[in-house]
Amino acid sequence: MAGLSVQRVAELKARARRDVDEGLLPACQYALARHGEVLVHETLGDAPPDARFSIWSTTKPVFSSLVWQLMGEGKLDPLAPVVDLWPEFGAHGKGRVTLEDLLLFTAGFPEAELDHDSIFDRAARVRQMEQWKPSFEPGTAYGYHGFSAHYVMAELVERVTGTDHRTALRERILDPLGLDRLELGVPEDRQGDLQRIVGAGEPSTEEEVKDLLGVDLLPLEITEAITAAAGNASVRPDTSLITWQRPDLVAFGFPGAGGVSDASSLALFYQHLLYDPKRVWDPAIRHDVTTNVRNTFTAAPFDIIANRTRGLELQGDDPTSLQRVGGGGATPRTFGHNGAAGQISWADPDSGLSFVYLTNGCDLNDVRVVRRSRDLNAAALACAA
Repeated sequence: MAGLSVQRVAELKARARRDVDEGLLPACQYALARHGEVLVHETLGDAPPDARFSIWSTTKPVFSSLVWQLMGEGKLDPLAPVVDLWPEFGAHGKGRVTLEDLLLFTAGFPEAELDHDSIFDRAARVRQMEQWKPSFEPGTAYGYHGFSAHYVMAELVERVTGTDHRTALRERILDPLGLDRLELGVPEDRQGDLQRIVGAGEPSTEEEVKDLLGVDLLPLEITEAITAAAGNASVRPDTSLITWQRPDLVAFGFPGAGGVSDASSLALFYQHLLYDPKRVWDPAIRHDVTTNVRNTFTAAPFDIIANRTRGLELQGDDPTSLQRVGGGGATPRTFGHNGAAGQISWADPDSGLSFVYLTNGCDLNDVRVVRRSRDLNAAALACAA
């Protein structure tokens, strides 16, 4: 563990172990990397040492990195409308949507989805995306596009490379970086090491949410969501995650949330973003996406600043930074992306440290997930001696 504090690493492990020991999570795995090497990697709880996990939305920067490469090669222009490559996409007022809008989550269709039963048919996907209707004018607001933006980018990738999104990512990014255990689209016969999601705990109460946010009154939509989650299992997050882990859907590889990895591989991916020793990306583009915040719109209901680059989130140092990657426990220049169920992935340019935390436990208490993440982020950064 050269370059890391042994005592601080022990404290990080103790914090990660606490939730497993208390029965809140079945298993977790974390990794710390620095100077291009994984220095700490450990699996805790009911999972083998070589376990892999669904990394959910921490997939987004991994897939976006393929788009960045294609931008550097001149095959994709971030400012060009999608319709330049896909004219039919412009139906229903989407003609002004650019690749940059997709990367910044300003494209205008954050809630759009694809039918899981026909998602395996490219023609069916294309037809559905063409019929999406924006809920706001592209480029004028921020809405978190959980799946939709990356579906569109996957189609653009196929149009300019001639290969599907999984093959292009493997051949152009993951294989050159030697990241064979970080995958998008894992065949069903190779999913044996994937840890399946398990729900745990009870949903947050209104008092817990108010205490976390430091407010006396919650917006009506939040109180209604809390009430719904407490009384209806179908709207709980674990219900959706279990569906998305269906073996055939894992094999499809959702471009915005379907990645599978161990913590070490994802931590190494961020080391490559810090230093790019294999020159996978154009240097100017890599610098831009890891430093240049282009989306400062706020998101309702708490007016949290997006602080997004073309594909990454930066922690920043404004009052809403506690709600972004790093959770206020890392440095302002920290970049990365969190994922559902408390997945964490980031790199800190100041210390050269990258940190990843993965779990197959879906803690239904969102407040506890946020506090856990903040504790882990701070403990990880403190490991840099």
